[in-house]
Amino acid sequence: MSEHDKQTATAATPSTSDHLNSQDKIEELHTLTNRLANELERSRIAQYTELLNRPWKLIGLNLLSGAARGVGIAIGFTFFAATIIYVLQLLGALNLPIVGDYIADIVRIVQRQLDMNTY
Repeated sequence: MSEHDKQTATAATPSTSDHLNSQDKIEELHTLTNRLANELERSRIAQYTELLNRPWKLIGLNLLSGAARGVGIAIGFTFFAATIIYVLQLLGALNLPIVGDYIADIVRIVQRQLDMNTY
């Protein structure tokens, strides 16, 4: 038997250290699999796929979230516009030479628009 054949034969028969190594690898693989399963469970992938299989519920949730987003944008823009108008009124009260006239015109236009009954 040649030296190469002896090394191959020795490598083919598992020793106790190789057995422990494979046992450690199996335990590590088991740990990783459990971790992956826990992550998938926390990400609620099952609920998501269930939702994809129920298109009417998906449409209803999208309509509800879109309406809520639209109301939120409208309320946010209202507060933003009110703040801008308030700042412009304060600047208009300062009677700045050139800028004050433009600001006063803008404030008058906005106030006139608010005073009009649009309905």
